[in-house]
Amino acid sequence: MPDFKIHGFNHTSFTVEDLDRSVTFFCEALGFELMNKAPRNPEAVQHISGVEGADMVVAYIQGPGHRLELIEYVGPADRGANTARPCDTAFAHIALDVDDVDKALAAVTPYGIEPYATPWVIDQGPNTGNRVVYTRTWDGITIEFIEIK
Repeated sequence: MPDFKIHGFNHTSFTVEDLDRSVTFFCEALGFELMNKAPRNPEAVQHISGVEGADMVVAYIQGPGHRLELIEYVGPADRGANTARPCDTAFAHIALDVDDVDKALAAVTPYGIEPYATPWVIDQGPNTGNRVVYTRTWDGITIEFIEIK
């Protein structure tokens, strides 16, 4: 056992290409609430991230029971995109419990979000009997919708 206490999760963070577009999507399509949006001190960003020339704008959005941090780096100039597949090391996704997977898909489709495949009923593990579907945003963020039976 560690000799310190974890009190809970603070947030999950994703780096995005266009912060305004991502905040609009999460708030309008999924019902998250914008808590704060502001630039950060470049000196602090570079120190914490270890990325020389890093500069960012950060938004915190609140969803049911969890907060997301969305970051748009405006520097350095050589930043790239992540195209990890679910089978690739360090791939991550968020999973949202919903009452209807089909309605969730209908809500995100106008934003250009498409499912990886059709919804599937899970046949083992803690989600047995639930319908699930993976979707991916333009930034490569995978959002799983889980329809609780």
